[in-house]
Amino acid sequence: MKIIPAIDLIEGKCVRLEKGDYSKKKVYNEDPLEVALQFEAHGLQYLHLVDLDGAKAGRIINWKVLEKLAGHSSLHIDFGGGVKTDDDVRIAFECGARQINVGSTAVKDRPALLRWLELWGPERIILSADVRDGNIAIHGWQTPTDIALTDFIRSYHQQGISTVTCTDIARDGMLSGPSLELYQSIMEAIPDIQLIASGGVSSMHDLQQLEELQLYGAIIGKAIYEGKISLKELESRMVKRGS
Repeated sequence: MKIIPAIDLIEGKCVRLEKGDYSKKKVYNEDPLEVALQFEAHGLQYLHLVDLDGAKAGRIINWKVLEKLAGHSSLHIDFGGGVKTDDDVRIAFECGARQINVGSTAVKDRPALLRWLELWGPERIILSADVRDGNIAIHGWQTPTDIALTDFIRSYHQQGISTVTCTDIARDGMLSGPSLELYQSIMEAIPDIQLIASGGVSSMHDLQQLEELQLYGAIIGKAIYEGKISLKELESRMVKRGS
């Protein structure tokens, strides 16, 4: 299981929200590159980079931060937030993203996502399935929909999407543990999906439980910044597994 630390950006700073609430913002570091280099120094290879300004504005805002992190580290960056147009996709990839996360556009503009899949290949597109009370939420989690989670994932899996990040919004930033039952239900419904868990991870035990579900990856944010999981612990875990 891939360990994927997260950096969320507002005004170019490293922040965390609670349940996607922009009014509950905490700044952890004003220099995201410093944070990214700490991840890299402890053997982490991946980074989940979210442009929260972009998610709210409907267009990429913090592309310069993406460019800086990609240019000064070897981290495999998946980028999301405000990816709505062909230009946004081009900017993200030109600035160094290895993959992009697409959520709101997958709901609002299906033809665009299908076009990107054809143009860039499914290996570069991650479907963002952000869920609240069993249904997909979009626009930086601010707008609910009546689209059922599993139906949403299955419809795009049938079109070639292989990797999905699923965030339980109610748990994000709360350090309350991941939604194990939710992820298990997805894996049972769509066994061959590469599922990345996001939201609620608060301990190494949580990671062990997610790994037992045979998930593809787990995103960790606040647990690192609040010292619940140390980078040394993550480094030791990878050394033990030879990864």
